[in-house]
Amino acid sequence: MIRAHLRFSALAVLLFAAGFGLAAAQDRINVDELKLRAQAGEKAATRQLADAYYVGKDGVEQDYREAARWYSMLAKQGDARAQTTLGLMYARGYGVKKDAQAAHYWWSFAAAQNDPGAQYNLGLSYASGDGVAQDGERAAQWYAKAAARGHVQAQHNLGMLYHEGRGVARDPLRAYFWVALAARQGDGVARESLKSVSAGLSREQIGRAEEQVEEWFTKAKKLWQ
Repeated sequence: MIRAHLRFSALAVLLFAAGFGLAAAQDRINVDELKLRAQAGEKAATRQLADAYYVGKDGVEQDYREAARWYSMLAKQGDARAQTTLGLMYARGYGVKKDAQAAHYWWSFAAAQNDPGAQYNLGLSYASGDGVAQDGERAAQWYAKAAARGHVQAQHNLGMLYHEGRGVARDPLRAYFWVALAARQGDGVARESLKSVSAGLSREQIGRAEEQVEEWFTKAKKLWQ
């Protein structure tokens, strides 16, 4: 994707900078107040703090350690999104000691609440054996759950498992279906994979698989409306 570059005259730059400074001042959050509210158990305040520290926004300097602290509080309260993010922080060592088992622990809680990102991450863990014993069958099971909820990378990975016969019985039509779903949603890796997945399939087989892709999108649109 090509991103457009904006150009300003010298005067416009000064005006923009002045306006941005005013906006930034207005957007700053009251960290002390939020911390009091978060410590009192207010989830919205806890999330705002965690998000602000994670990306460095609202006048708050990025601090992964602080982000992990507040996400951990939310995660322990059963917040699926926080559990998924905290698992990612453990997987990458952001603000906490890198720990694949801890990542798997938090993703398990979020996945049980049908968080597709956590389900996909569990699929990755079982596929690679990172933090758990490698298990292609369980990887496929978690990919399938995330894929059914529209997770594009999970759809691609599940399709490739069917293509290669890892963790599931080899099934060229199912492979094409899942990879095509991901490709139709703009995933570049899936578009490349579709070339190898479609090899050996007849036009009739591809046509039937494409019909199933259309049916999936039709049902998904109704569910998500």
